Amino acid sequence: MSRNTIIKGTLILTIAGLLTRIIGFFYKIFLSNALGAEMLGVYSLIFPIYGICFTLYASGIQTGISKLVAEEYGKDNLKNAKKILRTGLIASVSIAFCLSIIIYFGSDFIAANYLMEKKSAASLRILSYVFPFCGITACINGYYYGKKKALIPASTQLVEQIVRVAFVYVFALLFGEGNLSITCELAVWGIVLGEIASNIFNILSLKFQKETNTNKDKERVSFGKPLAKLSFPLSMNRVLISVLHSVEAVMIPAMLRRSGLTNTEALSAFGILNGMSLPFLLFPSTITNSLSVLLLPAISEAKAKENNKVITHTVSVSLKYCLILGIFSAGFFIYFGEPLGMSVFHVKEAGTYLCILGWLCPFLYAATTLSSVINGLGKANLTFINSVIGMSIRIGLLVFMVPRSGMYGYLISLLISQLIITGLDFIIVYKYIPFPLDAVNSVLKPGITAWLGCSFFLRVYEFIIATFNLNKTLVILACCLVLGVIYIYILKAFDAIKRGEWHIK
Repeated sequence: MSRNTIIKGTLILTIAGLLTRIIGFFYKIFLSNALGAEMLGVYSLIFPIYGICFTLYASGIQTGISKLVAEEYGKDNLKNAKKILRTGLIASVSIAFCLSIIIYFGSDFIAANYLMEKKSAASLRILSYVFPFCGITACINGYYYGKKKALIPASTQLVEQIVRVAFVYVFALLFGEGNLSITCELAVWGIVLGEIASNIFNILSLKFQKETNTNKDKERVSFGKPLAKLSFPLSMNRVLISVLHSVEAVMIPAMLRRSGLTNTEALSAFGILNGMSLPFLLFPSTITNSLSVLLLPAISEAKAKENNKVITHTVSVSLKYCLILGIFSAGFFIYFGEPLGMSVFHVKEAGTYLCILGWLCPFLYAATTLSSVINGLGKANLTFINSVIGMSIRIGLLVFMVPRSGMYGYLISLLISQLIITGLDFIIVYKYIPFPLDAVNSVLKPGITAWLGCSFFLRVYEFIIATFNLNKTLVILACCLVLGVIYIYILKAFDAIKRGEWHIK
């Protein structure tokens, strides 16, 4: 994959991701007002189940398709690429149908005994309808990622989000009538309808795609075995990670109750964290997520060609820009987290959590890139081990700290575990790819610039709000945009950012 392909693909996915996140922000604000913190917590509880199921029927298969298609596409063997997609679709949809049946008929048991919240049973039954459609979309997206064509997956994100938000907004106003349970179920139906719409869009994109196979000599009879060999270990690894995530999600309200909160207070705190604070924190990760999706096939292709120079340079530059973005995001959330939470959600805790979670940004964004590189090198088992270690430590700290310190104990455990995961990923990547890391331009200069800039602009914000009667959210957004431009300009002026860095000489 050329540098232009990586940059172009990342840009396309980033623009779509940013638009999706912007729509999602307004959607989260609407949901927080429509559901309230407690029902937002109940709504959030279904996503651990969604995550486990998605991992089983799609996650590993999508990655396997992407990797195999990248290899075949590099040989101009387009017929084999289509065979890989068909094989993946059959496997994914078959597993998804089985899981839909299990979740639908077992919803009451899962809600009462696993999620420990009976109110979530109806939402689980609705959610079960979405699995086959998600499987189809994931496979087709994996096919396009392998071909380094990011436009269709990017458009798919937008279609899904627009349909979901439009449906929930209209139908919640028409039929919600202030009933929180009905509004919660409508929000889940929005997920289903959005996925069906993106599914139709993806299938049509395949139907109207025209390509010519230029290599007719290297045909494989079946891709079932190589796809299973790639996807099964990834799926099993990710299932365990998803299970650990779901255990963590279920334990947070339980441990909060042990700290002295009522059930309503515990669900409210959980809803504030997952429905208000985390979406803000993950907004900048749109860029790093887009980059990581394209890094996997790029690293795989370079590894197949034994082009170590491309691998080393790509990893070095990718990590550098993830750190530059992460440091800026950390500074902004640490300084502006509280006014941001209050101005958007009118909930003090949302801003307080965001200030603490801001420290996660450099480690979280870097880990996304590092894990993608490890997977591209064919060492997915090492990513799995690192994640299990980090998650296990987090759950242990959660059990120990949350009953004593409440939600702040969980936030601290989150910071510690992410630092461990990122550190382990970095060690593994450096072991296999001894890439150069310019700490001065990647960490020191961005850190000083972000600290001084955020400190100054916070005072500018406070002065503007005290002097003029302006919308606080718009003022924060303006400060962020101006600060971002100045941040990039200063880093460029001091040679932390250089023109043509993606070019490999």
